[in-house]
Amino acid sequence: MHKFSNALVIVDTNRKGTSAIQKAASIARSDAVALTVASVLEEIPSERQMRSLRISSEKIRDIVKDLEMERLTDRIKEFERQVGSLEKQILIGRSAPEIIRQVLRGKHDLLVKDVEIPNEVQDVFLGSTDMHLLRKCPCPVLISWPGRIRFNRVLACVDYDPGNSQNESLNRKIIELASSFASKDSGEVHVVHAIEPFGEKFLRAVNVVNDETDLEELNDAEKSTRGAWLESLLTASKDAIADSETAPEFNRHLIKGLARDVVRIKARELNVDLIVLGTLSRTGVPGYFIGYTSENILNQARCSVLTLKPEGFVCPITL
Repeated sequence: MHKFSNALVIVDTNRKGTSAIQKAASIARSDAVALTVASVLEEIPSERQMRSLRISSEKIRDIVKDLEMERLTDRIKEFERQVGSLEKQILIGRSAPEIIRQVLRGKHDLLVKDVEIPNEVQDVFLGSTDMHLLRKCPCPVLISWPGRIRFNRVLACVDYDPGNSQNESLNRKIIELASSFASKDSGEVHVVHAIEPFGEKFLRAVNVVNDETDLEELNDAEKSTRGAWLESLLTASKDAIADSETAPEFNRHLIKGLARDVVRIKARELNVDLIVLGTLSRTGVPGYFIGYTSENILNQARCSVLTLKPEGFVCPITL
Protein backbone atom coordinates (compact mmCIF):
# COMPACT_ATOMS: atom_id res chain seq x y z
CA MET A 1 0.00 0.00 0.00
CA HIS A 2 1.09 3.56 -0.60
CA LYS A 3 2.41 5.28 2.50
CA PHE A 4 2.88 9.01 2.93
CA SER A 5 5.86 10.25 4.90
CA ASN A 6 5.51 14.02 5.31
CA ALA A 7 2.04 15.60 5.43
CA LEU A 8 1.02 19.25 5.67
CA VAL A 9 -2.31 20.02 7.37
CA ILE A 10 -3.97 23.42 7.03
CA VAL A 11 -6.11 24.48 10.01
CA ASP A 12 -8.44 27.47 10.10
CA THR A 13 -8.34 28.61 13.73
CA ASN A 14 -11.56 30.60 13.21
CA ARG A 15 -13.58 27.42 12.63
CA LYS A 16 -14.75 25.33 15.56
CA GLY A 17 -14.68 21.89 13.99
CA THR A 18 -11.98 20.45 11.77
CA SER A 19 -12.02 17.04 10.13
CA ALA A 20 -8.70 17.67 8.35
CA ILE A 21 -6.54 17.39 11.46
CA GLN A 22 -8.52 14.35 12.64
CA LYS A 23 -7.97 12.58 9.32
CA ALA A 24 -4.30 13.59 9.24
CA ALA A 25 -3.84 12.29 12.79
CA SER A 26 -5.39 8.98 11.73
CA ILE A 27 -3.03 8.73 8.74
CA ALA A 28 -0.06 9.66 10.92
CA ARG A 29 -0.84 6.93 13.45
CA SER A 30 -1.13 4.23 10.77
CA ASP A 31 1.77 5.29 8.54
CA ALA A 32 4.13 7.03 10.99
CA VAL A 33 3.80 10.22 8.95
CA ALA A 34 5.65 13.38 9.95
CA LEU A 35 3.03 16.09 10.41
CA THR A 36 3.30 19.83 9.93
CA VAL A 37 0.22 21.81 10.98
CA ALA A 38 -0.09 25.33 9.58
CA SER A 39 -2.43 28.29 9.81
CA VAL A 40 -2.54 31.05 7.18
CA LEU A 41 -2.86 34.77 7.97
CA GLU A 42 -3.43 37.63 5.57
CA GLU A 43 -0.42 39.76 4.69
CA ILE A 44 0.44 42.46 7.25
CA PRO A 45 0.04 46.03 5.86
CA SER A 46 3.29 47.68 4.78
CA GLU A 47 5.14 50.46 6.63
CA ARG A 48 3.78 52.97 4.13
CA GLN A 49 0.20 51.92 4.84
CA MET A 50 0.75 52.15 8.60
CA ARG A 51 3.07 55.18 8.80
CA SER A 52 0.75 56.99 11.26
CA LEU A 53 1.37 54.28 13.90
CA ARG A 54 4.33 54.28 16.29
CA ILE A 55 5.05 50.61 15.74
CA SER A 56 6.67 48.98 12.75
CA SER A 57 4.82 46.54 10.54
CA GLU A 58 7.55 44.00 11.36
CA LYS A 59 6.72 44.29 15.07
CA ILE A 60 3.00 43.94 14.36
CA ARG A 61 3.78 40.91 12.22
CA ASP A 62 5.62 39.27 15.14
CA ILE A 63 2.78 40.02 17.56
CA VAL A 64 0.13 38.68 15.20
CA LYS A 65 2.17 35.54 14.48
CA ASP A 66 2.65 34.87 18.20
CA LEU A 67 -1.07 35.28 18.89
CA GLU A 68 -1.98 32.99 16.01
CA MET A 69 0.55 30.39 17.18
CA GLU A 70 -1.16 30.39 20.59
CA ARG A 71 -4.55 29.86 18.94
CA LEU A 72 -3.20 27.10 16.71
CA THR A 73 -1.48 25.35 19.62
CA ASP A 74 -4.68 25.45 21.64
CA ARG A 75 -6.75 24.16 18.71
CA ILE A 76 -4.59 21.10 18.03
CA LYS A 77 -3.47 20.19 21.57
CA GLU A 78 -5.73 17.13 21.69
CA PHE A 79 -4.34 15.79 18.40
CA GLU A 80 -0.78 16.65 19.39
CA ARG A 81 -1.17 14.31 22.36
CA GLN A 82 -2.40 11.57 20.00
CA VAL A 83 0.37 11.79 17.40
CA GLY A 84 3.28 12.99 19.52
CA SER A 85 5.65 15.52 18.03
CA LEU A 86 4.58 17.69 15.15
CA GLU A 87 5.76 20.92 13.61
CA LYS A 88 3.67 24.11 13.66
CA GLN A 89 3.87 26.91 11.14
CA ILE A 90 2.20 30.29 10.71
CA LEU A 91 2.09 31.30 7.06
CA ILE A 92 1.47 34.90 6.06
CA GLY A 93 0.22 35.98 2.65
CA ARG A 94 -2.32 34.89 0.04
CA SER A 95 -3.60 31.49 1.12
CA ALA A 96 -3.09 29.23 -1.90
CA PRO A 97 0.38 30.47 -2.99
CA GLU A 98 1.71 30.43 0.59
CA ILE A 99 0.40 26.92 1.21
CA ILE A 100 2.01 25.68 -2.01
CA ARG A 101 5.30 27.38 -1.10
CA GLN A 102 5.23 25.54 2.23
CA VAL A 103 4.63 22.28 0.34
CA LEU A 104 7.74 23.04 -1.74
CA ARG A 105 9.85 24.17 1.23
CA GLY A 106 8.90 21.23 3.41
CA LYS A 107 8.94 18.68 0.57
CA HIS A 108 5.51 17.49 1.69
CA ASP A 109 3.97 14.52 -0.11
CA LEU A 110 0.38 15.11 1.06
CA LEU A 111 -1.69 18.24 1.71
CA VAL A 112 -4.80 17.94 3.92
CA LYS A 113 -7.28 20.79 4.28
CA ASP A 114 -10.90 21.27 5.34
CA VAL A 115 -13.27 22.16 2.53
CA GLU A 116 -13.56 25.92 2.28
CA ILE A 117 -17.35 26.19 1.93
CA PRO A 118 -19.09 23.17 3.52
CA ASN A 119 -22.64 24.08 2.51
CA GLU A 120 -24.99 21.28 1.44
CA VAL A 121 -27.37 23.80 -0.17
CA GLN A 122 -24.86 25.20 -2.63
CA ASP A 123 -24.36 23.69 -6.09
CA VAL A 124 -20.66 24.58 -5.90
CA PHE A 125 -18.81 23.79 -2.70
CA LEU A 126 -15.19 24.52 -3.59
CA GLY A 127 -13.91 27.99 -2.78
CA SER A 128 -11.19 29.79 -4.69
CA THR A 129 -8.39 28.64 -2.36
CA ASP A 130 -9.43 24.99 -2.69
CA MET A 131 -9.58 25.22 -6.46
CA HIS A 132 -6.20 26.94 -6.70
CA LEU A 133 -4.67 24.18 -4.59
CA LEU A 134 -6.26 21.43 -6.68
CA ARG A 135 -4.96 23.08 -9.84
CA LYS A 136 -1.47 24.06 -8.78
CA CYS A 137 -0.27 22.06 -5.77
CA PRO A 138 2.33 19.50 -6.90
CA CYS A 139 1.52 16.85 -4.25
CA PRO A 140 -1.76 14.96 -3.69
CA VAL A 141 -4.43 17.20 -2.12
CA LEU A 142 -7.04 15.84 0.28
CA ILE A 143 -9.96 18.25 0.75
CA SER A 144 -11.81 16.96 3.81
CA TRP A 145 -15.58 17.11 4.10
CA PRO A 146 -17.04 17.71 7.60
CA GLY A 147 -17.97 14.55 9.48
CA ARG A 148 -16.24 12.20 7.01
CA ILE A 149 -13.46 10.94 9.26
CA ARG A 150 -13.58 7.29 8.24
CA PHE A 151 -13.35 6.35 4.57
CA ASN A 152 -15.62 3.28 4.48
CA ARG A 153 -16.39 3.65 0.78
CA VAL A 154 -13.86 5.07 -1.65
CA LEU A 155 -14.65 5.83 -5.29
CA ALA A 156 -11.71 5.74 -7.72
CA CYS A 157 -12.33 7.48 -11.06
CA VAL A 158 -10.26 6.22 -14.01
CA ASP A 159 -10.02 7.59 -17.53
CA TYR A 160 -9.57 5.74 -20.83
CA ASP A 161 -6.94 7.15 -23.16
CA PRO A 162 -5.20 4.30 -25.07
CA GLY A 163 -1.56 4.89 -25.85
CA ASN A 164 -1.20 7.67 -23.28
CA SER A 165 1.37 6.32 -20.80
CA GLN A 166 0.98 9.38 -18.57
CA ASN A 167 -2.74 8.72 -18.22
CA GLU A 168 -2.25 5.01 -17.51
CA SER A 169 0.33 5.81 -14.83
CA LEU A 170 -2.12 8.25 -13.25
CA ASN A 171 -4.89 5.62 -13.33
CA ARG A 172 -2.70 3.12 -11.47
CA LYS A 173 -1.77 5.73 -8.89
CA ILE A 174 -5.45 6.60 -8.37
CA ILE A 175 -6.33 2.96 -7.71
CA GLU A 176 -3.31 2.46 -5.44
CA LEU A 177 -4.17 5.47 -3.27
CA ALA A 178 -7.87 4.60 -3.20
CA SER A 179 -6.92 1.12 -1.96
CA SER A 180 -4.52 2.59 0.59
CA PHE A 181 -7.08 4.99 2.10
CA ALA A 182 -9.85 2.35 2.13
CA SER A 183 -7.63 -0.27 3.77
CA LYS A 184 -6.87 2.05 6.72
CA ASP A 185 -10.58 1.93 7.65
CA SER A 186 -11.30 -1.62 6.36
CA GLY A 187 -13.36 0.04 3.65
CA GLU A 188 -14.51 -0.74 0.12
CA VAL A 189 -13.00 0.42 -3.16
CA HIS A 190 -15.35 1.16 -6.06
CA VAL A 191 -13.68 1.79 -9.42
CA VAL A 192 -15.86 3.75 -11.82
CA HIS A 193 -15.32 4.41 -15.50
CA ALA A 194 -17.73 6.34 -17.69
CA ILE A 195 -18.16 5.35 -21.31
CA GLU A 196 -19.07 8.70 -22.78
CA PRO A 197 -21.42 8.42 -25.78
CA PHE A 198 -19.57 9.71 -28.82
CA GLY A 199 -21.07 10.69 -32.11
CA GLU A 200 -24.48 9.00 -31.76
CA LYS A 201 -26.40 12.03 -33.04
CA PHE A 202 -23.87 12.52 -35.82
CA LEU A 203 -24.04 8.88 -36.89
CA ARG A 204 -27.81 9.08 -37.06
CA ALA A 205 -27.74 12.40 -38.95
CA VAL A 206 -25.44 11.13 -41.70
CA ASN A 207 -27.23 7.76 -41.88
CA VAL A 208 -24.12 5.79 -41.02
CA VAL A 209 -26.27 3.50 -38.87
CA ASN A 210 -29.39 1.94 -40.36
CA ASP A 211 -31.28 1.34 -37.14
CA GLU A 212 -30.94 1.15 -33.37
CA THR A 213 -29.57 -2.39 -33.66
CA ASP A 214 -26.46 -1.12 -35.46
CA LEU A 215 -25.97 1.51 -32.78
CA GLU A 216 -26.37 -1.04 -30.01
CA GLU A 217 -23.73 -3.22 -31.66
CA LEU A 218 -21.32 -0.28 -31.76
CA ASN A 219 -22.02 0.50 -28.11
CA ASP A 220 -21.62 -3.16 -27.09
CA ALA A 221 -18.30 -3.36 -28.93
CA GLU A 222 -17.06 -0.22 -27.18
CA LYS A 223 -18.19 -1.51 -23.79
CA SER A 224 -16.36 -4.78 -24.42
CA THR A 225 -13.18 -2.89 -25.32
CA ARG A 226 -13.42 -0.70 -22.23
CA GLY A 227 -14.22 -3.70 -20.03
CA ALA A 228 -11.12 -5.57 -21.18
CA TRP A 229 -9.02 -2.43 -20.61
CA LEU A 230 -10.43 -1.96 -17.10
CA GLU A 231 -9.75 -5.59 -16.15
CA SER A 232 -6.19 -5.25 -17.39
CA LEU A 233 -5.73 -2.02 -15.41
CA LEU A 234 -7.11 -3.53 -12.20
CA THR A 235 -4.98 -6.66 -12.55
CA ALA A 236 -1.82 -4.59 -13.07
CA SER A 237 -2.76 -2.33 -10.13
CA LYS A 238 -3.40 -5.28 -7.83
CA ASP A 239 -0.06 -6.85 -8.77
CA ALA A 240 1.73 -3.55 -8.12
CA ILE A 241 0.39 -3.21 -4.57
CA ALA A 242 3.06 -4.63 -2.28
CA ASP A 243 0.66 -6.14 0.26
CA SER A 244 -1.95 -7.12 -2.31
CA GLU A 245 -3.26 -9.95 -0.15
CA THR A 246 -4.69 -7.45 2.34
CA ALA A 247 -5.80 -4.93 -0.30
CA PRO A 248 -9.55 -4.33 -0.64
CA GLU A 249 -11.37 -6.01 -3.50
CA PHE A 250 -12.27 -3.82 -6.47
CA ASN A 251 -15.96 -3.24 -7.17
CA ARG A 252 -16.27 -2.43 -10.87
CA HIS A 253 -18.68 0.12 -12.34
CA LEU A 254 -18.58 0.49 -16.14
CA ILE A 255 -21.37 2.93 -16.98
CA LYS A 256 -22.44 4.68 -20.16
CA GLY A 257 -22.77 8.44 -19.76
CA LEU A 258 -20.86 11.67 -19.23
CA ALA A 259 -18.18 11.24 -16.59
CA ARG A 260 -19.31 14.22 -14.54
CA ASP A 261 -22.84 12.76 -14.30
CA VAL A 262 -21.80 9.14 -13.82
CA VAL A 263 -19.43 9.95 -10.95
CA ARG A 264 -21.87 12.29 -9.22
CA ILE A 265 -24.75 9.81 -9.40
CA LYS A 266 -22.64 6.80 -8.39
CA ALA A 267 -21.02 8.71 -5.51
CA ARG A 268 -24.41 9.62 -4.06
CA GLU A 269 -25.91 6.21 -4.78
CA LEU A 270 -23.10 4.49 -2.86
CA ASN A 271 -22.86 7.29 -0.26
CA VAL A 272 -19.08 7.33 -0.69
CA ASP A 273 -16.81 9.04 1.82
CA LEU A 274 -13.96 9.81 -0.57
CA ILE A 275 -13.58 10.38 -4.31
CA VAL A 276 -10.10 9.87 -5.79
CA LEU A 277 -9.40 11.30 -9.23
CA GLY A 278 -6.65 12.77 -11.34
CA THR A 279 -6.44 16.37 -12.45
CA LEU A 280 -5.00 15.66 -15.87
CA SER A 281 -5.37 18.64 -18.17
CA ARG A 282 -4.92 18.41 -21.92
CA THR A 283 -4.63 22.18 -22.32
CA GLY A 284 -0.85 22.26 -22.08
CA VAL A 285 -1.01 25.11 -19.57
CA PRO A 286 0.41 23.65 -16.33
CA GLY A 287 -1.43 24.46 -13.13
CA TYR A 288 -4.18 26.60 -14.58
CA PHE A 289 -6.77 24.10 -15.79
CA ILE A 290 -7.52 20.72 -14.28
CA GLY A 291 -9.88 19.54 -16.96
CA TYR A 292 -13.54 20.41 -17.47
CA THR A 293 -14.75 16.99 -16.32
CA SER A 294 -12.60 16.91 -13.18
CA GLU A 295 -13.64 20.41 -12.19
CA ASN A 296 -17.32 19.54 -12.61
CA ILE A 297 -16.94 16.41 -10.47
CA LEU A 298 -15.12 18.30 -7.73
CA ASN A 299 -17.70 21.06 -7.62
CA GLN A 300 -20.59 18.59 -7.35
CA ALA A 301 -19.06 16.30 -4.72
CA ARG A 302 -20.57 16.13 -1.26
CA CYS A 303 -17.76 14.16 0.32
CA SER A 304 -14.00 14.36 0.76
CA VAL A 305 -11.91 14.42 -2.43
CA LEU A 306 -8.33 13.39 -3.11
CA THR A 307 -6.75 14.69 -6.31
CA LEU A 308 -3.50 13.60 -7.93
CA LYS A 309 -1.27 15.22 -10.52
CA PRO A 310 0.25 13.29 -13.42
CA GLU A 311 3.94 12.57 -13.61
CA GLY A 312 5.89 15.52 -14.95
CA PHE A 313 3.44 18.10 -13.60
CA VAL A 314 5.05 21.55 -13.47
CA CYS A 315 3.98 23.69 -10.50
CA PRO A 316 3.52 27.34 -11.54
CA ILE A 317 4.29 28.54 -7.98
CA THR A 318 7.95 28.82 -7.05
CA LEU A 319 9.92 29.68 -3.92
